[in-house]
Amino acid sequence: MSNPVNIYKNWCKKCGICVEFCPKGVFEQEITGDVFVKYPEKCIRCRMCELRCPDFAITVPEDKDGK
Repeated sequence: MSNPVNIYKNWCKKCGICVEFCPKGVFEQEITGDVFVKYPEKCIRCRMCELRCPDFAITVPEDKDGK
């Protein structure tokens, strides 16, 4: 499965807001603060991470069906 979420590492300030707001627990945060998509299969494309990111470092592209 392709990754449903894009994290632009150069823009991310490692605040963890995406981790906290994701209703499905898609993200994990390393001890260094780096955020990564650990469970892409859980993503429901609600875009909560994208909408809450203060640095615009996350995008959730539309899926093949345009959803």
